[in-house]
Amino acid sequence: MSFDLATLSRIVAHHGTVARVVVADIAGSVPRETGASMFVWAAGQSGTIGGGALEWDAVQTARRMLAEPGAAQVAKVPLGPALGQCCGGAVSLVTEVFAAGQVDAIPEGELAFARAITGAGPQPLSVTRTLSAARSSGATIETRLDKGWLIEPFATETTPLWIFGAGHVGRALVDVLAPLPDFAITWIDTAPERFPEDPPDGVTILPAAQPADAVRHAPQNAHHLVLTYSHALDLELCHGLLGHGFASVGLIGSATKWARFRKRLSDLGHSDAQIRRITCPIGDPALGKHPQAIAIGVANHLISALRQTSQHKDIAL
Repeated sequence: MSFDLATLSRIVAHHGTVARVVVADIAGSVPRETGASMFVWAAGQSGTIGGGALEWDAVQTARRMLAEPGAAQVAKVPLGPALGQCCGGAVSLVTEVFAAGQVDAIPEGELAFARAITGAGPQPLSVTRTLSAARSSGATIETRLDKGWLIEPFATETTPLWIFGAGHVGRALVDVLAPLPDFAITWIDTAPERFPEDPPDGVTILPAAQPADAVRHAPQNAHHLVLTYSHALDLELCHGLLGHGFASVGLIGSATKWARFRKRLSDLGHSDAQIRRITCPIGDPALGKHPQAIAIGVANHLISALRQTSQHKDIAL
């Protein structure tokens, strides 16, 4: 897990002053790993540090701190004795409050974000050595508290994911995938009113009267999910994507739909090898056809594939 400056900047721009809560240290059995984080603002929150009483208390603390931009604190929480949770471990939570001024002051271009949370002394030698080792030899930086300082690696580049269609399945997919740090989602449909009034933070909304015209703007390494309200539009998008280049394409539909699409794409001049790069149907058939079930299956395939392969290899959705 890492410090995502781009997401923090977007959330502050949209919601104003925001508190960020990060799991900075763990001991024993705990609900989330070191580096897990969430954002809290006056009327909402995004992300999770594990739910339950731990998260509820952390949200209340974060909201109380919103009146003090720049404020920061460390809280060590024994989950059993303090909260009655059965995990039995302990977590150290760092809560920081960011307004636009604090976000603008965060240095860019570094491998990690190191700052004092408690105390005002000079940077500890151990922190300096960690940062120097990363710069000189590429040593991995892990999130950790060190003598009152918090070190977090900056988020690396995310994977572009383009989702065509804002119907039931499209909305379910965005709801499932948007909170994950792996993807930069662009969501396309034919008109602004087809999108929810309050889409998830970090999702780029792209209304396009002719969605296939947007294909030429997609990065070559983007993954695509095609699930519009129209079979004709789905076919046009598949045709455009096969001519444009992509990391993967998943198309919603039945075996019958895909058989017809294969024939039509072949008639449009695409080879069998090209057409086989499109996955249809998408999701996990064992989970069923409910929109959320499809979304869970697609998310599982995407995340698993990203962990196991480079972006230059095909992914079965």
